[in-house]
Amino acid sequence: MGTERAWAYRVEEPHGSAGWRPLGGRSPRWRGRITTDTPRQGPEYVAALVLTDLVTEWRVNGICEQHVRVIVWAGEEGTGPEDSVFTVEIQPHVGTE
Repeated sequence: MGTERAWAYRVEEPHGSAGWRPLGGRSPRWRGRITTDTPRQGPEYVAALVLTDLVTEWRVNGICEQHVRVIVWAGEEGTGPEDSVFTVEIQPHVGTE
C-alpha cells in the first residue's frame, strides 16, 4: 500500500562512432515503463526483467547475443546513463577466444 514505484527503461545498442541508439531503431519494444510493488524491486530488478525478456526473445528467434545496455530511470525517462539510477551493459564473448 503506497509502495508502488514507476521506472522507465530503454535498451540501446552500440552504433559505431555515433555512440548508442535504441535497440530496434524507433520501435517501442525495448523502451517503456514498469511499475513495481515493493521497495525490494528496485532498478536492478527492472533491468533483470528487461534482460530476461530480451534474452528469451533472442533464443526463441535463434539470434546470437548482442552487445546492449539497459538504462533505468526512476519515474520518467531521462537522456542517458548520466541521469539514470542504474545502467547495465552486456558484452557477449568478452574474455573468450
